[in-house]
Amino acid sequence: MVVATLGNPREKFWGAILSLSVAGLSLCGIELASFEDLVRMVKDGEPFSPSVIFFPMHRVERIELDLPDGDLPSLSQRFATKTGQEAAAALARPEGLAPGDRGEPA
Repeated sequence: MVVATLGNPREKFWGAILSLSVAGLSLCGIELASFEDLVRMVKDGEPFSPSVIFFPMHRVERIELDLPDGDLPSLSQRFATKTGQEAAAALARPEGLAPGDRGEPA
């Protein structure tokens, strides 16, 4: 699980890397601003669909591993504590994405 910071426009996404190449980053996840909404949906048993998104490399400013920082838990740990589910499993392959498909543009 990673947090990707993008430029032009400035955005942050949390999710799992599907592919990373010189062309760009394919990610299965959500916009970081929607994190609490996602947690609430999962806790309430509502269906959700993480986005599979491709960002061209010129937009990618930074990719950070989702790790705890001192006493502060990582986003993945917060997700697991609040929902009882592992983040990587919850954001696993979205419906319609075939095995081996990395969400890269055609």
